[in-house]
Amino acid sequence: MIPAQFDYVRPSSVDEAVTALSEGIDNGDEVKVLGGGQSLLPVLRLRLAAPTLVVDLGGIAELRGIREDGDHIVVGAMTTHHEVVRDGLLREHVGLLPDAAATVADPQIRHRGTLGGSVSHADPAGDLAAVCLALAAEFLLVGPDGRRTVAAEDFFVDLFTTALDETEVLAEVRFPRYTGWRHHYEKFNRTAQAWSMVGVAAALKVHGGAVAEARVALTNMGATPIRATAVERALVGRQASEDVVRAAAELATEGTSAPSDADAAADYREHLAKVLTGRAVLSLL
Repeated sequence: MIPAQFDYVRPSSVDEAVTALSEGIDNGDEVKVLGGGQSLLPVLRLRLAAPTLVVDLGGIAELRGIREDGDHIVVGAMTTHHEVVRDGLLREHVGLLPDAAATVADPQIRHRGTLGGSVSHADPAGDLAAVCLALAAEFLLVGPDGRRTVAAEDFFVDLFTTALDETEVLAEVRFPRYTGWRHHYEKFNRTAQAWSMVGVAAALKVHGGAVAEARVALTNMGATPIRATAVERALVGRQASEDVVRAAAELATEGTSAPSDADAAADYREHLAKVLTGRAVLSLL
C-alpha cells in the first residue's frame, strides 16, 4: 500500500501549475493533478496509477472560495465539500449543490475533498457531477493557450474522462442562480462511505401548484452523468400531483445505460432510478 516513487510540485498560482503540467508533459512525465486527494491517493497507494510527477493544487489560494458574479455563483475548484455545505450564498441560490455535497462520504472526506477534484475525477458514481449537469454549470479551464469555458454537458466525456486537456487546470465552476427553486438529492448506497449505486439530482420551479421548470439528472446510470429529459418533459406544465410524479418517474431510464458490477445489476439500477426519481420529486412537493 505504498505508492510508486514520483516527483512532487506544489505551485502557488494557476499559471505556475499550468507551467508545471506543460513542462512535465514535454519531459515525458506521466502527470497527475492532486486536488483534495480523496480519489487520487487511494489509487496511488493501490498502484492503479503510477505517475512520475504529481502537481498539488493545494497551495493556490485563488482556486478557493465562493462568490457572486452577475447572474452566476462561482465556486473555486479547490473549495471543499464541507465549505460548499455550509455556504449561505450557495444555499440561497444553488441549493441543490450543498444538498448533494452533504451526502458525500463522511465528514473527514468532506473536509478534504474538493468540488474540482470530484468533477475532474469523473467517476460515474460521484454525486456532484450530476448536480453540475442538472444545473447547467460551466467549467473554467486554464491552460497554456489561455482560458476557455466548457458547459457541463460537454465536460463529462466518458468513464473517468473529461474535456480537460492534460496541460489544463480546472479553475472554477460557475452556476446560474436558482433562487426560489425547490431542490433535493436522493441517493442509494450500501453504507454512508460507499459510492452511490444510483443518485438523483432534482430541482423544480413551482407556480400555483404546477411545475413551471424542472431539471433532473442521474448518477451512475451510465459512463457519465445523464440528464433525465423525459422526466422533465413529463413534469413541466402539469399539476404537481403524486400520480403525475410517479408516471414521470417511470421515464427515468430513457437514454440510460446502467452498468452491472459487484454492487448491483443493471436492471436493479434501473429499478432504483425510477424509485429514487419519484422520491426526489415528491419530496419537493
